[in-house]
Amino acid sequence: MESAQSPHFARAGFRRRFGSWVYDLLIIVAIYMLSGYICVALFVFLDSLGLMSLVRTDFDIDWQASHVGYQIAFNAWAIAWVCGFFLYFWCKKGQTLGMRAWRLRVQNTDGSLISLSTGVKRLIFTLLGLGNLLVIVDRKNKLSLQDRLTDSEVVLLSLEANRGRL
Repeated sequence: MESAQSPHFARAGFRRRFGSWVYDLLIIVAIYMLSGYICVALFVFLDSLGLMSLVRTDFDIDWQASHVGYQIAFNAWAIAWVCGFFLYFWCKKGQTLGMRAWRLRVQNTDGSLISLSTGVKRLIFTLLGLGNLLVIVDRKNKLSLQDRLTDSEVVLLSLEANRGRL
C-alpha cells in the first residue's frame, strides 16, 4: 500500500492542482451547507427548549439581530467540518476526492502519508489555495508554499497506482 514512493512519481503541476481544487470546492460547498443545516437545526432545537434565544421574524431567523456568538459558532462549526474533510482524506488516503479524480496524492517527501500535525500545518499554510500559486513561479521543483513549509509534496500518480488505491 505504501509503495508510492516519491522518486517514482513526478510532482504535480499547477493545472492539475487547480483542477482538483475545483472538484474539491464543489464537495466543500456541499459539506458547508450540510453542516450549516445541522447547526441551524441544533440552534432551533435549543431555542425551542429555551436554552438559547434566537431573534425570529415570522418563519425566519434574523441572524443579523441574533447574538454575534451564534454567528461565530455557526461558522466555526462549518469550517471545522471542511477542515476535517481535508485532514481525514490527506492523512488516511493521501487523496481527497478531487485529487483522486486528477490522480494526485499528498505525501511526505519519503513517500509516506502525512501525519495529522502536518495536515493541520498544510491547511494553515495553504492560504485558501493561494500557496499553490508558488508552483507557477517554481516550475523546476513544483513545490507550493505548504509543500515547502511542511516538507511534503503533491505527486502525480500513474493510472495503475491511482486505481490500486481504491
